[in-house]
Amino acid sequence: MEMENKDILAVLGENPTRREILEHWDPENEVFWKRWGERIAKQNLYTSTWALTLAFVAWTMWATIAAQLNHIGFHFTDNEIFTLAALPGLVGATGRLVYTYLPAMLGGRNWTLISTALLLIPLIGLGNALTDTATTYDTFVLLVAGIGIAGANFSSSMANIGFFFPKSQKGLALGINAGIGNLGVSLIYLTAPMLLGMSFGGLFGAPLLNEAGKEIYIQNVCYFWAIPTALTLILVWMFMDNLPIPKQSPRSMMSIFGNIHTWLLCVIYTCGFGSFIGYSAALALLVNREFPEVSFAYAAFLGPFIGAGVRPIGGWVADKVNSGSKVTLYSLLLMLIACITTVMGIQSHNFPLFFGSFLVLFFSTGFINAACFRMIPFVFDSPVHASLVTGFTAAIGAYGAFLIPKIFGWAYGTQGSVIPAFYILIAFTVLTIIITWFFYARKGSGIKC
Repeated sequence: MEMENKDILAVLGENPTRREILEHWDPENEVFWKRWGERIAKQNLYTSTWALTLAFVAWTMWATIAAQLNHIGFHFTDNEIFTLAALPGLVGATGRLVYTYLPAMLGGRNWTLISTALLLIPLIGLGNALTDTATTYDTFVLLVAGIGIAGANFSSSMANIGFFFPKSQKGLALGINAGIGNLGVSLIYLTAPMLLGMSFGGLFGAPLLNEAGKEIYIQNVCYFWAIPTALTLILVWMFMDNLPIPKQSPRSMMSIFGNIHTWLLCVIYTCGFGSFIGYSAALALLVNREFPEVSFAYAAFLGPFIGAGVRPIGGWVADKVNSGSKVTLYSLLLMLIACITTVMGIQSHNFPLFFGSFLVLFFSTGFINAACFRMIPFVFDSPVHASLVTGFTAAIGAYGAFLIPKIFGWAYGTQGSVIPAFYILIAFTVLTIIITWFFYARKGSGIKC
């Protein structure tokens, strides 16, 4: 190690330029990390995290708008409303399959700049469409699909940030990036009810009237968040870097799909993040259906806030105990208990039991998500493969935003009750517990992660 430290000092000297530091990036070298790497890595982390937060705001924005449409003059069927609600999840998850590879191809800063700028198109377009009740369903399909691509930013962000930090700090770094980024879900649920009633002096256009004659500025939700999104482009340009990421051939990149651990980790992350984002999208609709007497507008943010807020803690705990697999396993067991008590709350029409269980469920997802991502660089020795698997699992897990609302809709439509949907989700959780224990957490599994 001493020889390596001397080598890096000889190569870079006392006052290297930022470009020279990036060209010789070696976060595992203690001297390099303390002298130069840590400061640059944290600048990229904090800027990337804020950009990702705004992406999550945009991605889940439609869930706060959809329930208002037919109250302010639009005339869509229930099926059309639920299809629009599920569409951002489908587009975002599919987009992640591509976005994973783009930081290596175009540079982390370059791609963050492009992907953040792309959000402005559907934000402004959707804001304009919402001011006119004659806007067609097909137009909304295009715009909602466009805003759905915001969900893909997660994979490129995580794939990029992972290269900046040493293995010993990846759990916390990725937990911060993902966890605070996930807070965008809570942020939009918290701010949307307020924005709907604010005129801003007519800056964003005239209101529409609901059945009670109340003025609703539904376009504000889009236009307001377009402003910090545009300003963030300046921060990305100033504080992020294009880290030289080793470029892989398509054949090498495809090799992750032949590794069984890629798919096992996808199952685990889907159970964690898929539950987080899927329940976030469906919870308000579920409460409206099962507990119509409860006013839920200003409480919808709480579950996503807890799930996102504890994610950095989950990464930190996994680093401290030196085992992401154990943290994942225990968190999955907690999730299973919470799912069961949630069903009990629905069956007994007990809202405190139902909502309290849901908050515990969100809490467990935060730990699962962070600990699972901490496992990946220990399962895959190659940093490039670890980064690609991180992005790919993020893509697969994001389909929860599409599947969980659809499963709930199927259960109500065919069974007349949401309980069968929860039985499916409970069974999937049990399967994930078995996979986590057998392949990673038990003694003799052969993988210490």
